[in-house]
Amino acid sequence: MRKLIAAVLLLGAIAAAAQGGWLQAKAWLAQMLIADAWAEQLQAGTPSKPWPWADTWPVAKLTTPGGEARYVLDSVSGQALAFGPGQLDNGVMPGGTGTLLLAGHQDSHFAFVEHLQTGQVLTLQAADGQEYRYRVASQRIVDSRNEPMILQYERAELRLVTCYPFRALTSGGPLRYVVTAWLEAPAS
Repeated sequence: MRKLIAAVLLLGAIAAAAQGGWLQAKAWLAQMLIADAWAEQLQAGTPSKPWPWADTWPVAKLTTPGGEARYVLDSVSGQALAFGPGQLDNGVMPGGTGTLLLAGHQDSHFAFVEHLQTGQVLTLQAADGQEYRYRVASQRIVDSRNEPMILQYERAELRLVTCYPFRALTSGGPLRYVVTAWLEAPAS
């Protein structure tokens, strides 16, 4: 009986590890396909879907202070966020006046957000190829039950939002980690 229980537990552990690995592999492959679609889009000047049945496409490329690229999709829906960070559609484009809000999962595409420090620079490439530099001004934890996300339209701001706490065993809680960065100058 003990051997049967051990075998069942071992199979369950293998299945859980395989599911977690599958999600990470899917996110990694999606970013590769999205990177290709981004390159095609920059060359053609029109949106390019990363795979034929995709309901989203890249709208920007975010480069971390460490030089890693994150391709931003045109939506913050749950389906889009499974494949990469998304941009809130509130009319603000890279370099534009107002809050450009990007959201992503803290256990994949936005894992780097935990390590951002005040003064570091994020680069955001727009669909026209223009690059913009945003300097990190603050990081804070927000309880979404008590403090709604208020967007401003007076200054060029990049806001990165992800769930908090980092490495939580369950997702979907009310806490958000919010990084605010201000437009410094065009990078190119």
